[in-house]
Amino acid sequence: MGSFAATFLPAQLRSCCLCGVSILPNAASMCVNCLQGQEDITRDIKKQIHISWCKGCQRYLQPPNHWMHAEPESRELLTFCIKRVTGLNKVKLVDAGFIWTEPHSMRLKTKLTIQKEVHGAILQQVLVAFVVEYVVERHMCTACNRQNANPNSWIACVQLRQHVTHKRTFFYLEQLILKHGADENCVNIKNIHNGVDFYFGSRAHACKFIDFLQSVVPLRYRHDKQLVSHTIHTSEYNYKYTFSAEIAPICKDDLVCLPAKTALGLGNLGPVVLVTRVTSAITLTDPQTMRSASLEAGQYWRAPFRPLMHARQAVEFVVLDCEPVQSSHGGGYNHGGRWQLAEATVAKAADLGANDKVSITRTHLGHLLKAGDTAAGYDLSSANVADDALDRALAAGLAPPEIVLVRKSYEEKRRRRAAAGARRAWKLKRLDGVEAGEEDEGGRGARRAAAEADAAAADMERFLEELEEDPDMRSRVAVYRDAEAAAATAARAPAAAADSEDEEDDDVPGIPLEELLEDLVAMQIGEDGTQGDELLDDISGMQLG
Repeated sequence: MGSFAATFLPAQLRSCCLCGVSILPNAASMCVNCLQGQEDITRDIKKQIHISWCKGCQRYLQPPNHWMHAEPESRELLTFCIKRVTGLNKVKLVDAGFIWTEPHSMRLKTKLTIQKEVHGAILQQVLVAFVVEYVVERHMCTACNRQNANPNSWIACVQLRQHVTHKRTFFYLEQLILKHGADENCVNIKNIHNGVDFYFGSRAHACKFIDFLQSVVPLRYRHDKQLVSHTIHTSEYNYKYTFSAEIAPICKDDLVCLPAKTALGLGNLGPVVLVTRVTSAITLTDPQTMRSASLEAGQYWRAPFRPLMHARQAVEFVVLDCEPVQSSHGGGYNHGGRWQLAEATVAKAADLGANDKVSITRTHLGHLLKAGDTAAGYDLSSANVADDALDRALAAGLAPPEIVLVRKSYEEKRRRRAAAGARRAWKLKRLDGVEAGEEDEGGRGARRAAAEADAAAADMERFLEELEEDPDMRSRVAVYRDAEAAAATAARAPAAAADSEDEEDDDVPGIPLEELLEDLVAMQIGEDGTQGDELLDDISGMQLG
């Protein structure tokens, strides 16, 4: 064996031409250490780069004219910085990360590990030795420049209106806008009576916003333009564009009477039906049979109708008895088994002890209601309703139900919880920088302004309750954990546990903790490499140049 080693190994090994260490043969006849000393694989890579940053909107310039948002030391910012490094297309990027710098230094530093094949040997640059520095220069973006030069400067305006007596639709729409970032191009937002005005720096941004609105609410709009200036020498025209958008005045929990043609197009639904969901289409449900149908926005605007009664006209009923009945339609018709048909014996809460009038009605809330519960509903027998479609239905012999139950009511239980000091463990974000319109700034009187503020607060509270009661609606918005409320709840936990023995409020709907999002989600890339694998997966498929 010794003779074999003596004859075989010297034939395969060579000595390094510089240090004499035995190495495998390669084209350079040098070991890796000597190659690292002779070859600098980072010489073609730029070590200092200037990047532009807007102080107003906290965005970075992605050449030639795109501005992007990126949190400090985030994966998005690291990807943006690596793409700005020239010369990386000649090497292989192995690892990347940020080096901490003083926030006010206007410097960003990244440490990069690269590989390159030199004369048949793979060289890896030392991690600490290769640092790229980014000089952050302040440059105001076009939108901030225009806004600072003239705060009222805008190119396109979307005037969004809904002619109803409450603001719940706009509260819901506000959450959708925040979740999908549809307000990122807004120059200004103003609250106007019956609606909101959104201002944009270009017509394309306004059109994109209109497309978003059409995907979430039943909307129709018209647009117009006004000439601002005209240069006769270059034939350049400057216009201001206005989009007048109207949301259908149909909201969740409204009671409507369908016109004859609309009801026929929906398979003879109703005609008196309940609105159970509003998205880009309106979902209508017959509480007597649990049949449901979707009314598209185009169908509605071809034959528009107004609600018979809305949520503010609902009264409280006490459920005396509730017995499930078998539906003749087998529980289908687009509600997916979420409801159960039942026959309920109810009485108005205001009539108990006065006339003891009892009514029997069918409801789709059989899975929720039991004897002793309270429910919100509409009393058509005593309502003063003027509607042409309802008059035609009565003339045709179609008698609507006298009582229509809308939802189970938890008002008394919520009132007891509020009196005990309980708070919601969650919160919603609101749009920043919303200004009051000219109609909201004065000229109406303090009493009327206070009344509208109280009504808006009541609408907001009802919207929050809807989020707790409707998981489908809640799944379309972003709900965040409230750390202050959680701390307050933990502080009063012993007292709450003592009171819970006498209270029967366990069935009050709430939002599970697993559905809540953290208020601040920061993705950090630390020196321990906790997220290095995820980052390298994104970097490995990126074309660098």
